Amino acid sequence: MKNISILGSTGSIGVSALDVIAANPTHYKVAALSAGKNLRRLKTQIEKFSPQVVSVLDEVLADQLVDMLGDRASEITILWGPEGYREVASCRSADMVISAIVGAAGLVPTMEAISAGKDIALANKETMVMAGSLVVEHARAKGVRILPVDSEHGAIFQCLVGHNARDVKKIILTASGGPFLNLSRQKLEYVTLNDALKHPNWDMGQKITIDSASMMNKGLEVIEARWFFDVGADKIDVVIHPQSIVHSMVEYNDGSVIAELGVPDMKGPIAYALSYPERLHDVIAPLDLCKIGMLEFIPPDVEKFKNLELAYQALRKGGTMPVVLNAANEIAVEAFIEGTIKFIDMPEIIEATMNVHSAIEPQGLADVLKADGWSRVHAKKIVERMKTTQ
Repeated sequence: MKNISILGSTGSIGVSALDVIAANPTHYKVAALSAGKNLRRLKTQIEKFSPQVVSVLDEVLADQLVDMLGDRASEITILWGPEGYREVASCRSADMVISAIVGAAGLVPTMEAISAGKDIALANKETMVMAGSLVVEHARAKGVRILPVDSEHGAIFQCLVGHNARDVKKIILTASGGPFLNLSRQKLEYVTLNDALKHPNWDMGQKITIDSASMMNKGLEVIEARWFFDVGADKIDVVIHPQSIVHSMVEYNDGSVIAELGVPDMKGPIAYALSYPERLHDVIAPLDLCKIGMLEFIPPDVEKFKNLELAYQALRKGGTMPVVLNAANEIAVEAFIEGTIKFIDMPEIIEATMNVHSAIEPQGLADVLKADGWSRVHAKKIVERMKTTQ
């Protein structure tokens, strides 16, 4: 029996993870859950999985949760804020932590989980993007395994099993292309938030779906792959694969390419991370290649989707530049959601912020968080200027 803590239990990854856990009650038990504001969903999860510890965004929400749970609240430790998330991450009885908080907010709790010696099933890509070198070094020092939950990195992880790292020629990340794959650059100027949220294949949270539409999600995954698999930018390629059946590939020195295929369902990579090196039974629907009929692969248009090229630039620059890329993107996405800027404005905000940042090699989390804060302030100023000219 493996005890699991989940950071971000009410988001799409957290919900899928709990589906896997519920389907395998003899393998897993929930030790702790953290959520943001979705108290109704968290209450249902508490009633079903009986965690020892839960945490929410702030004290007001914690008090509301106590009222919602009634007598049952006395059976659970209910916490809030950053300290609460750290407690969930380091829960004494947990064997593994699923890190699924969206955005930069997931970095500190994930590092706390590593400090506590917990194995990590990592869905929060920003952790690696912002502090990859620090995370890898800290995990090595603590003897902690970090297992990828992203479908792409989970696929690469499986393609590498049983092979020597020195034989890898290239890692190939696949991308669906999102809802705007066949839309012209000119028409991107007029897309709406609802348009951006209509992902053709995957059911994801709002922020990740918008990142997918802008190709920033793939850019962040490129940076994440650098740290997960210890390869440089020159060994990481991206191809558009609209069917989302081939989740990623590895090319070896002899020309062989090994791919991992499956229906687009996040329960697959989640289950593999939880059960590695073994596999659970009947996690996702069987793949019927004859029914699918055709698999397409297309080079990405980096002129139309500039965010992908910006991510490569940040990776090559190194140091705190990926931190700045990520933070500026989060500010740009927030502004797009609020209707303050256009979809095509997002890469302009990110690039302008990167252009005035002098990257340094972070010596600790303080340097990472300082760069993150600086980037957010600068990106917000750019958003304000854009508001006055539109």
